[in-house]
Amino acid sequence: MTATDTSQLPHTQRRPERSEATEVAMTILTVAVLVAAWATAVVIWGLPGLYIPAVAMVPVMFAALIYIAWG
Repeated sequence: MTATDTSQLPHTQRRPERSEATEVAMTILTVAVLVAAWATAVVIWGLPGLYIPAVAMVPVMFAALIYIAWG
């Protein structure tokens, strides 16, 4: 067997692909955790906990819009 001959090597087991329902559930869970973290920030720090995360997301959204418009 040469270095490039892989026909006799055992095939590795691959992870099964995620279903669409799993992807949707993970997305919803991520959004719920982010909203809960934001609500916790409001409870702990008050009004600054409400608007500082929103202000921090401005550059991220600006970059996302440029990326979308870029094509």
